[in-house]
Amino acid sequence: MSVSPMQIMRCRMETHKPHHRILLIEDDKTLNRLMLDQVQRLGYDARSATSREETLEVLRGFSPDLAILDIRLPDTDGMTFLPELREYCAVMILTAYGSIDQAVNAVKAGATEFLVKPVSPQNLELTLARFFETVALKRDLAFWQAQAQSATQVDLVGESAQMAEVRRLVSIFAAADTPVLICGESGVGKGAVAASLHAQSTRANGRFITVDCDDTLNEADLFGQDSGNKERSEGLIAAADNGTIFLNDIDKLSPAMQSKLLRVMETGSYRPLGATAAMPSTARFVAATGVDLEEMALMSHFKSELFYLLSSLKIQVLPLRARKSDVMPLAEHFLQGRNFHRGIDKSFAQETVDALTEYDWPGNVRELRNAIERGVIMSAGADIVLPEHIALPRQSSGLPSNATENGVSLRFDHQPTLDEIRDTYLRLLLDKFAGNRKQVAEALGVSERNTYRMLKKLDGK
Repeated sequence: MSVSPMQIMRCRMETHKPHHRILLIEDDKTLNRLMLDQVQRLGYDARSATSREETLEVLRGFSPDLAILDIRLPDTDGMTFLPELREYCAVMILTAYGSIDQAVNAVKAGATEFLVKPVSPQNLELTLARFFETVALKRDLAFWQAQAQSATQVDLVGESAQMAEVRRLVSIFAAADTPVLICGESGVGKGAVAASLHAQSTRANGRFITVDCDDTLNEADLFGQDSGNKERSEGLIAAADNGTIFLNDIDKLSPAMQSKLLRVMETGSYRPLGATAAMPSTARFVAATGVDLEEMALMSHFKSELFYLLSSLKIQVLPLRARKSDVMPLAEHFLQGRNFHRGIDKSFAQETVDALTEYDWPGNVRELRNAIERGVIMSAGADIVLPEHIALPRQSSGLPSNATENGVSLRFDHQPTLDEIRDTYLRLLLDKFAGNRKQVAEALGVSERNTYRMLKKLDGK
């Protein structure tokens, strides 16, 4: 069975209903009303004007994505008005059959294309759908070109039972649209887990946008800005249309931003700065934190409603020192990924394997990746990577040997200070109890509040 271009366009529009804004500029009031009704029935947010003066008045409170401009107006002509109007949005020329030459010249001057009156509803629908699809393709091309220059994504590599559990949860959670919270120390690979969630979801063809929740993030970045003029800007939520937004270090988000983000997740809509109407949000939210978010919520340092919404689906990623069986699979993965650097098949010397597995990796997977990168570079033309090529730092913070079921043991290669013993013991308890602050507090014999303060101090170091 053959499928017409119109059916394809309609199918795409039904799958993803447009939220674009169109300004129709036509001095014939009857035609103006007729075309405006047609455009609005197609699902677009549309306004109309009958002259240049009225157009400028509409533009004070409306920011169109596209203007359909009649080539003849009572107070100007399209060729004269076109450069001014293009400062606000893209322009499509509307002309009578006898003025096609002028319309062609308008396209050469910057108009996207032209429509010939009378415009059939089918032709109008197809032309608008084709225009906005082209805009989306250009935007996606720019996005993927930027992505190609970004840091290489890390796969969920590892042979430990804990990583197997992470992969299992990712495969289950990927099918849902519910927000997900990923917990773990800095450098454990929370971003890779979020990227894997996106890649396995139905949103895989959409964008995966990482948002660092630091002091530089403002409302305009996230929600966009619509001041009713040509300075309109699209926010990250709109850019992640039908994709995934990864909120890294969400614990650093300001209280005001937490409240606004909570409303977006609860209602599925948001309001750009300066806008009078809400916009729909089709992005899925995945958040990550390196601190005990529940403890922050209990101490009123994080909005409890947002915590409970996020933590309905939770993935805990343990530090690399607590899953040593993952060290060499990750190291081999990074080594193979860096072989292109010199085109040489490299491998690790046994002494290097021993050094990698014995090291504590305080910087987690990120530190391991950087160490392998250094080893590849420093080994130059050699096909064997030696310990001196990787040059692991001395573990001055202590070398914990194990954390058993009944207790923990400490080992240092120097005379430790009291602070070093305390910090090392805290890390061991965190490993032993998989980050459970309550169990750490019970093992220490102190309150959860005091434990939280000690861990905050440790995290600051």
